[in-house]
Amino acid sequence: MGKLLIIKTGASDQSIIKKCGDCDVRIAKCAGIPYEDVKVISVHENIKPTLFDGVTSIIVTGSPSMVTNLDPWSVATSQWIKNIAKKHIPILGICYGHQLLAVTFGGAVGYHNLGEEKGEVEIQLTEAGKKDPLLSVLPDHFQAYAAHFQSITRLPKDAIVLAKNDFEPFHAVAYGEKIWGVQFHPECTDEFVCAATCQNSYGGILIKRFLELAG
Repeated sequence: MGKLLIIKTGASDQSIIKKCGDCDVRIAKCAGIPYEDVKVISVHENIKPTLFDGVTSIIVTGSPSMVTNLDPWSVATSQWIKNIAKKHIPILGICYGHQLLAVTFGGAVGYHNLGEEKGEVEIQLTEAGKKDPLLSVLPDHFQAYAAHFQSITRLPKDAIVLAKNDFEPFHAVAYGEKIWGVQFHPECTDEFVCAATCQNSYGGILIKRFLELAG
């Protein structure tokens, strides 16, 4: 069975970590896989991203950092992703990871005119999303947790919008046949009830489907 590689671009608040673990721990819980079976590289700590043998899927996490800061570790990770994409390994970007994918493939990111989107929000699939191998496992309208100040302001060429709402026109995007980004956080709920509840949530369903598609 292939390994999941988590590219960790930041850490959660200590209060959240104490309650239900950092983002990498929550992703593993949502996926229903043992944490020891996951490879994690904390690129925000200036650790160089590496593709380990046996890795068949990659998730790029959210972060309290901003993509527009152009931190050296972020720029290096973007270049690494661009190279890894040529290997056709499935990639899922979450929040910061979603925005980083957009920049990597030629799009742009900036602060949202309306400020922050935070909490449980309603999101709807586009017609493309309803047919997408990943997003189509979700209902046409679903609730998800969001927390972001920045958004994609220009999509890369050939990117396909899979989900949106009134606040955020690019809540889910396909950047190729095996690369997806979601602005919302599938590993979170509004109250960060992330143990048993997460696996049965829409976010848990999405992460499990991603790993299923990755084989």
